[in-house]
Amino acid sequence: MFDVYVNDSDELLVVPQGARPPIIGSFGKWRKKKTHVTSVSQEIRSVVQKDGHYMRKRSDSRKRIPTET
Repeated sequence: MFDVYVNDSDELLVVPQGARPPIIGSFGKWRKKKTHVTSVSQEIRSVVQKDGHYMRKRSDSRKRIPTET
């Protein structure tokens, strides 16, 4: 399981459950999301295992898909 944090800069941080978030990004101003995440993509899982955390801008996951008119 994983804990998910967000900050004022709209960044997303994923760490193993129970681990303290590293002091990166907005100088430790992370807010924990209320729910635990039970599964993440293999990419996120491998980065968490290697680095101890995964961080990205939340807007990276919301790329707009152009629609034809």
